[in-house]
Amino acid sequence: MHPTDRYCRLAWLGAFLLAVHAAPAAAQYAAGTTVTLEAASDERRRGLSWSDGDPVLRGAISVPVAQGLSLDGAATTLWGSDRHGGADAVLDLGATYGKDLGGFRLTAEGRYHLFPGASHQHYGEVGAIAGFSLGPASVDLGARYAPRQSAIGGDNLYLSGSTAVGIPGTPFTLSGHVGRSTGDVRDPVRAARLRPGGGYWDHGVALDWYQGRWSAGLRYADTDIDAPNSAHAGASLIARLGFTL
Repeated sequence: MHPTDRYCRLAWLGAFLLAVHAAPAAAQYAAGTTVTLEAASDERRRGLSWSDGDPVLRGAISVPVAQGLSLDGAATTLWGSDRHGGADAVLDLGATYGKDLGGFRLTAEGRYHLFPGASHQHYGEVGAIAGFSLGPASVDLGARYAPRQSAIGGDNLYLSGSTAVGIPGTPFTLSGHVGRSTGDVRDPVRAARLRPGGGYWDHGVALDWYQGRWSAGLRYADTDIDAPNSAHAGASLIARLGFTL
């Protein structure tokens, strides 16, 4: 194992154990646990398909353990993803801490991505998001960084801006985003997992419907990646259906 990967994994493990240690002392927050089940026509992140354009099933859980702090986990089927070394699924494990300051919401998060069914594909990243609301509209500015790891052929920085607005008198929310992926490349083949062809822009718009525990949505996603590097990165329309317990 590369020394940098070893240090990263130890750091992620330490952070996870620290968060778990807080759980018994904050059992009163358990009532806020949420579980979401979802089906989607594609697993597309930052404009790139992780499931080779195939439909996916996803389960996610968020467990509050202290004021503003939650432990999060999600599992998504990938069905032998070419992008991630033939992985059958991706497990996203981490923690999120949020705090309100005036009219702003500041959030810090850490995630470790595990890929069952594939070897030498796991990697971690950290992020920070600043958001504010104005009536039915919200705006978020985010930065997420994956330190240099051999599994991703270098490091990766993702900067994004997004906005969402609830349509008054309806159960619909309209949203949009734009993002930029950059980073240092040590191994071009492995770096292409997250940045095919180098740095690129992605953008998208979505229309979501929420009614009680049910939700559904349509999302348009695209990138500026040019052929022949556009495999699984071109314009796409993704449909989803979810249920929250």
